[in-house]
Amino acid sequence: MKKLLLLLLCTTTLGLVSCKKETLIDTGLPNQTIETVINQSQWTSVENGTRLTVTVNFPEIDAATFRNDGLLVYFYPNNSVDEYKQLPYVFDAQTYSYTARPGSITFDIQTTGDAVLNPVRPTAPIGLRVVIVTSSLN
Repeated sequence: MKKLLLLLLCTTTLGLVSCKKETLIDTGLPNQTIETVINQSQWTSVENGTRLTVTVNFPEIDAATFRNDGLLVYFYPNNSVDEYKQLPYVFDAQTYSYTARPGSITFDIQTTGDAVLNPVRPTAPIGLRVVIVTSSLN
């Protein structure tokens, strides 16, 4: 009985010691940050005025980037304040969201309440930051 218990203890110890967590950091995969501005005149009203939309071209989002990497999208809703908000987010009863496709990102503003309410068109340019987080898909 002692031999069986000792054998089981040795096997368990050997199994637990051989498992270790490895964190690999590949400095060869740099992230890319792109900043631009969406002017208030670029927003288009669609769906009977219940949604404002704009499509911004991003040639950096090619097919490989779209398939393998991650996107973080931020708005600077007030360019005089040093803060940005990650999309999607809700502010002042309006929802700000985006849809990414190879070559472009489409941004939408909708009201969060009744579908008959129309979103308010931005009155100033909105700063935009897109961070492409490089990854390798295995």
